[in-house]
Amino acid sequence: MRPLPLLLILVLLPAVASALAPRRFPGRGRRRGEGHRYYGESKPFGSKEKSYNNSKSLAHLTAEQAIADYAVLLTDLKRNLSSEGSPVVLFGGSYGGMLAAWMRLKYPHIAVGALASSAPILQFEDIVPSTIFYDLVSNDFKRESLSCFQTIKDSWKALDDQGNGQEGLLKLSKTFHLCQTIKTTGELSDWLSSAYSYLAMVDYPTASDFLMPLPGNPIKEVCRKIDNQPEGTSILERIYAGVNIYYNYTGTVDCFDLNDDPHGMGGWDWQACTEMVMPMSYSEDMSMFPAYKFDYTSYEIDCINNFGVRPRPQWITTEFGGHNISLVLERFCSNIIFFNGLLDPWSGGGVLKNISESVIAIVAPLGAHHIDLRPATKDDPDWLVRLRESELEIISGWLLDYYGARRGTLFQRATPMESAAT
Repeated sequence: MRPLPLLLILVLLPAVASALAPRRFPGRGRRRGEGHRYYGESKPFGSKEKSYNNSKSLAHLTAEQAIADYAVLLTDLKRNLSSEGSPVVLFGGSYGGMLAAWMRLKYPHIAVGALASSAPILQFEDIVPSTIFYDLVSNDFKRESLSCFQTIKDSWKALDDQGNGQEGLLKLSKTFHLCQTIKTTGELSDWLSSAYSYLAMVDYPTASDFLMPLPGNPIKEVCRKIDNQPEGTSILERIYAGVNIYYNYTGTVDCFDLNDDPHGMGGWDWQACTEMVMPMSYSEDMSMFPAYKFDYTSYEIDCINNFGVRPRPQWITTEFGGHNISLVLERFCSNIIFFNGLLDPWSGGGVLKNISESVIAIVAPLGAHHIDLRPATKDDPDWLVRLRESELEIISGWLLDYYGARRGTLFQRATPMESAAT
């Protein structure tokens, strides 16, 4: 009897979302998986407080450690289940997708293939433009409504103008229903920027509660709120009406605490300050955000102040590659599906073209962040159903190739034995 496939899901599906403006910590996002040290319920030192205490206790929070843990887990799991001959296929979305692709590269003997969904493995150093993430966020809003895009673009100046002085900060806090009076407009700007980035990532065609409870096509709903306010409504009141869709779609929140972290980003701050350095900027022309150029010096200072560590901006590409990715994957890798939805701002750092016959790029123009790995619903559009069927067909081919190769190997080994017996 054939050994059955052992399918490993790298459960770190939540996004490596760029939660704050790039002048602080880009690349931060929610974690909902239990398949990685420090994320989920299991912690290496028994509690989150002890595990996140300092740079020493956080030292094992790395991508390399994560995939090494998976390699050990799989080896032991297959041995314990007497399934040494079972092939493994890796699945992951966002950071989990990066881990899936990197693990296939680093441990080809452990897994026969990987589905790397919305995996921005090129969002490092200068491989892609530093403005690409926020340009794509902006394009998602412009696609729905040019007036909505322009209102958001104009809102940053209105925010700074009104927040000039304590009385203005108090008024802003009331306009946006904040639980405490803000001390600077930067706090509010970061909060708004986070919402727009997450909305672009989860602009799914159907309702979801991945990051927050949201309706289908949430950017359309946000822009409808911004555009359809009564005449005479101020820019900032329009912005509040729109962003309320993201932070309070259920209508159950009385006030917003800007210090509350609804997305669990503490661990990613550490990773962003060590090896996951993703430079991000706001462009002057394409973006609905105020122009800003990534400043590594201030980034480094923030990391030293927060964790006492200096970032290693070249380490990920040294460890896993990234430059000349087409050549590397074509020569040294096989059996990876890279999925990207073009509404997802992380697609700017993804692999968007086929590398070889077995390193495949699947691109969905109307897809958002790892939508292929979202639970199927009866309302899924036809293109999404077909996309998932295509992925399954490719993975089935990997498994058939694996079993065919094993049969061939066994046959070749048996031949000399039979000949000797004869």
